[in-house]
Amino acid sequence: MHQFNDIFIQILILLAISMGVIAIAKKVNQPYSIALVVVGVLLGFIHVPLLVEAEAFITQSHVFQAIIISLFLPILLGDATLKLPFSHLREQQKPVLALAFGGTLLSFLLIGLVVYWGLGLPLIVSFTFAALMSATDPISVISIFKSLGVPKNIVTIIEGESLFNDGIAVVLFQISSVYLLSYMEMGWAGIGSGILLFLKFALGGILIGAIMGYLFSQLIRLYDDFPLEIGFSMLLFFGSYFIAEHFHVSGVIAVAVSGLIFGNYGARIGMSETTKVNINSFWDVITLVANSLIFLMIGLEIRNIDFTDKWLLIAASILIVLAGRTIALYASLMFLKNFPASWKMVLNWGGLKGSLSIALALSLPVSFEGREDILVLTFSIVLFSLLVQGLSIKPLVKKLKLTQAKRM
Repeated sequence: MHQFNDIFIQILILLAISMGVIAIAKKVNQPYSIALVVVGVLLGFIHVPLLVEAEAFITQSHVFQAIIISLFLPILLGDATLKLPFSHLREQQKPVLALAFGGTLLSFLLIGLVVYWGLGLPLIVSFTFAALMSATDPISVISIFKSLGVPKNIVTIIEGESLFNDGIAVVLFQISSVYLLSYMEMGWAGIGSGILLFLKFALGGILIGAIMGYLFSQLIRLYDDFPLEIGFSMLLFFGSYFIAEHFHVSGVIAVAVSGLIFGNYGARIGMSETTKVNINSFWDVITLVANSLIFLMIGLEIRNIDFTDKWLLIAASILIVLAGRTIALYASLMFLKNFPASWKMVLNWGGLKGSLSIALALSLPVSFEGREDILVLTFSIVLFSLLVQGLSIKPLVKKLKLTQAKRM
């Protein structure tokens, strides 16, 4: 009990640090996720006796790594879907679907094959890493876009892509890290089995999410009581996730679908204006806390990663991931007529990697062969993505004159 109290107090100290960093970042109008990563890196390199146990618990404990996936994922996804208007999504459905499905699968295949053939990493490691790199994390980018007044169409596309490609990337991650070798041994039959498993994961997740979203939307019609309805939204997100995982389908897709239905259909038929304001405020706070810990962890994990003799590998993988994203994005959007070139450039450079990639990488069991390589590469690319791409997206948006609303 005493040890738990010590760790809990230290995690509270870390939370206090992260809240302080966010407060300063907001005051100077900079993305807080980038500021947290920088502070985390500094804490990772500096020995702070007060925080030793909390750092060890956060970066090495299996319990905490399980919590990251099962607690943070439903929160981050639920919050994003709750606030995404379906009408905006429908307006931009072609680019969103092209990027979320075509772009994600293409970048997964390109990155996996090039890492396997070019860098000589084992097949499972290459494709597990490729799955992690297929997920985009728009938290920092969207806050920058909104502060600059970037057209809402671009914001919707990058939010919509992230929402759906998170689900697909998690399914690809599960297939790559668990089933890939056995399917490879089966030859062509294995490819068929892999596609069937992918469809089972995805369609099962959609079905459970749709049922849960509809049921909870009907439930909130019976009440006009925002604390209770907030409680229902928590039950919905965690329930969708765990029920889907229990049936071995995608919990991430289930949360995304249930949140979209609840935040649009449910809000229309069962939420008063007071409830909408309060439910959004509640999830804003919870997401802020979840993100503050995840982004701080990205920096803290630096201490446990051995970068020795890996610099060439890291540099090569950064180039491969950037090239994979670029080729996949331009290829998946090439059939859309009149899609502005400036939008493509911003969407390409704004496809940052972040909390989902880190959470999934940390969730790999210690026994997973190649876990160290995946951690090194994933952390390096997330750091590069947040610090280099995240800090240069604002000048790019201004250079492309996208700061005033333009219509497609």
